Amino acid sequence: MAQSGYGKISIFEDFLSGEDIVAATAATRAFGGSGLRVIGQGIAEADSGITVGESDGLNGVGILTTTNEDAHSCGLTTGKVFDVGKMAPINIECRVQFPDLDTKAFYFGLTDVNGDTAILEGENLVAASGTLTLSASDLCGFLIDAEATDDEDWIMVYNGGTTTGETTIASIDADNDAVAGEWDILRLEVSINGTARWYVNGVLKQTVTGAVSTSTDLAVLAMIETRAASNEYAWIDYIAIEANRDWTE
Repeated sequence: MAQSGYGKISIFEDFLSGEDIVAATAATRAFGGSGLRVIGQGIAEADSGITVGESDGLNGVGILTTTNEDAHSCGLTTGKVFDVGKMAPINIECRVQFPDLDTKAFYFGLTDVNGDTAILEGENLVAASGTLTLSASDLCGFLIDAEATDDEDWIMVYNGGTTTGETTIASIDADNDAVAGEWDILRLEVSINGTARWYVNGVLKQTVTGAVSTSTDLAVLAMIETRAASNEYAWIDYIAIEANRDWTE
């Protein structure tokens, strides 16, 4: 079909002037006009949502905050608007840190589960000691989980492509510890054939052929979840998303 010069999809949320969303009365709300929306179990509570702060006086920062109830979550997501076979290369990146690494899980990546009250455990994925449970039929990204044996390492997860999703954490451990109060840059690149590449702080950590479905509609999700009865936080400096436009009818 006819095309124009607008052949690329690009989302960049830098949290410089977006609104705070705390104690949302609706199930979800759009955030800052960026194409992202706030979702999660418990975001209607007064102590949950997203606030916009500063880091050292510069760089707007989105602070995702959960309620203090176990397995409650707060996340930013797109719609399920990305199809690898039609729109790749799909490249996503965020810069993230945590005040501590206790009693929390955080996921950044692609998924086919992003409902209004979405959670990680039971719907997307969860770690327990050295094993992953992959609940979502299609996902690809980064996980850190206090319930994993090595609870500070980034885990490079995938499911739904021609390569079976790995559930042994030691096989997909980036061997790159997150450090409380320090930034990590997470980048995922997905090719049109479903091959995925994971980068941490600019270093390629893993390449998996057929990691991602080439026909499933996927969303980008950044989500923090509490693993105990405590408020948990993720500080996100920016989220960047790039893909080709689907020109087919």
